[in-house]
Amino acid sequence: MAKAKISLTAVERRAEELDTIAAVLPMERRDELAELLTDHDVETLRHLVNQGMGDNTLRALTSDLAYLEAWGLAATGQSLPWPAPEALLLKFVAHHLWDPEKRATDPDHGMPAAVDENLREQGFLKSTGPHAPATVRRRLANWSTLTKWRGLDGAFASPALKSAIRLAVRAAPRQRLRKSAKAVTSDVLARLLATCATESLRDLRDRAILMVAFASGGRRRSEIASLRREQLTVEPPIEVRDGPPLPSLAIHLGRTKTSKGEQDEVVYLTGRPVEALNAWLAAAKIDTGSVFRGIGRWGTVSRRAIDPQSVNAILKQRAEIAGLEPGQFSAHGLRSGYLTEAANRGIPLPEAMEQSRHRSVQQASSYYNNATRRSGRAARML
Repeated sequence: MAKAKISLTAVERRAEELDTIAAVLPMERRDELAELLTDHDVETLRHLVNQGMGDNTLRALTSDLAYLEAWGLAATGQSLPWPAPEALLLKFVAHHLWDPEKRATDPDHGMPAAVDENLREQGFLKSTGPHAPATVRRRLANWSTLTKWRGLDGAFASPALKSAIRLAVRAAPRQRLRKSAKAVTSDVLARLLATCATESLRDLRDRAILMVAFASGGRRRSEIASLRREQLTVEPPIEVRDGPPLPSLAIHLGRTKTSKGEQDEVVYLTGRPVEALNAWLAAAKIDTGSVFRGIGRWGTVSRRAIDPQSVNAILKQRAEIAGLEPGQFSAHGLRSGYLTEAANRGIPLPEAMEQSRHRSVQQASSYYNNATRRSGRAARML
């Protein structure tokens, strides 16, 4: 069911308020969010920004809040109540974790067709089938966080909700897939870079994006999109035997998804990635502000940063030009590819993690070990 029409001034006011926090909370579709989110929602986001919460966490909260509001309107015809009653939480689980086999014989099982169609028309649903259990748990966790930030208590710890999730996951098992089906290792990266061979602005930008994202430890697409000139510090050149010194650069990431408190995460670039980045900055005449920006039809460099999804689109476009299957790759493949390549080259995991800034050895080693298990000593005991 469509949301009740709101006065244009109210929508414009919310859009303006969202713009005021865009510097620390980059958001796509701000105009749509202004219509979807309530005044209380926007005030909650502003409060979280003022609390100094990490940018990536804020993006996830905003994305999930928008989805929850859209789902609530489609499923009940009303904005989300705060706090949400237990019955609404159970409905959310039932709509998102369901058994495809039962759905085939019972059309009423799972998310109703009208709700599904409403969310697809707005661009909130793209894939078919039930949601991944991790996605449902994350959205419920963020729903709970937003409820607490409003000074309210919810039913998120209720035994009925926990039981419903456990039973739904058991009834509808879903294979856990990588965010990127294939890792972008050095051989794949070389093919992508070969498509950026000219001195055009677009080739210079895309080459710098690919090289910086990979060489800096497989940076997340949000970190690449939000990178600013002020985060870059020139370091002393690296001396090498039988060759000229290599240019060096530090990237100050600030607070990231895995950092704590006011910790400033720093990663380093050396050699070719620095040269590619400098070539783009010089050609685009970027001295301050966003590093990676949109390029207009006539070669005009925008003042605004590209959005995170553009990093994904650029990689897929370059994969297609290189004769690869674009559906097999995503921006996250640069992150997994960095660790996979580190394993292939015999770089110790702790050293690779220093650059990738992974905090979880288990998560980092899941990429690292897959590259070495087949040929490792543990597989050749006899």
